[in-house]
Amino acid sequence: MAEITAALVKALRERTGLPMMDCKKALGEASGDLDQAVEILRKAGKKTMEKRVGRATSCGRIALYTDPERGVAAMVELQCESAPVAANEQFVKLAGDLAKQLAVGPGASTPDALLDQPCPDEPKKKLRQAFDDLNNQIREVFNLARLVRIDGVCGGYAHHNGAAAVLLEIDGGNQDLAKDICMHVAAMRPKVVAVGDLDPTLVAKEREILSEAARGEGKPENIIAKMVEGRLHGFYAEQCLAEQPYVKDDSRTVGQVAKEAGMAIKRFVHWELGKE
Repeated sequence: MAEITAALVKALRERTGLPMMDCKKALGEASGDLDQAVEILRKAGKKTMEKRVGRATSCGRIALYTDPERGVAAMVELQCESAPVAANEQFVKLAGDLAKQLAVGPGASTPDALLDQPCPDEPKKKLRQAFDDLNNQIREVFNLARLVRIDGVCGGYAHHNGAAAVLLEIDGGNQDLAKDICMHVAAMRPKVVAVGDLDPTLVAKEREILSEAARGEGKPENIIAKMVEGRLHGFYAEQCLAEQPYVKDDSRTVGQVAKEAGMAIKRFVHWELGKE
């Protein structure tokens, strides 16, 4: 049997990030073959993780990547079990790599399709290997819950802890304003860009509610319709990005600010961790 030296154990630990005793045991099983020991540890890790399937992944982070020059952007939600892991440097990097590859690569419609692609900065290594290796090292359930790619010029913003993020597709304007509007979206949570994007049935229901409220106030029928249209502005400001007072200058709406900067807002995607 090959001698399992301290140097060999150290080399395996540095390669896998796993405990010394696990590395020593795997090297013993592999008769000192480093590559075989890595595979033994990976298989053992998968068996361990199979026992944890079904555990809640209520923590994690949302990562995004934008490349205005290429006209691509992407966002992913990578979940885990605990807050310390969500802040782990390697976990943060993995989430960022997933978002970057989704943006600059051929695209993917499912988590598996993305994981089968190469790491953006290590073409010889698949994202799935990076995912599994970190999963094996940390021993928490990971879940690539959501992913989206936009083929268009976008601004982006993510909270420092990755708990929320926004992509904003634009035409014209500039990236600084796009980021500021993304921050506005994260704070004010509009549902759509403009009034025309609202579900007509939702608007009709709100109009009915406002009409009944006006009647309850004793307002004459001949002025109720006009009153309701005026009061709908408040509803539109809650629901529509373009109608909201801009957080950095509430004397103007977001729509006005964008128009003055020569920017057309095409759409936005706003995610909060764990919320569909």
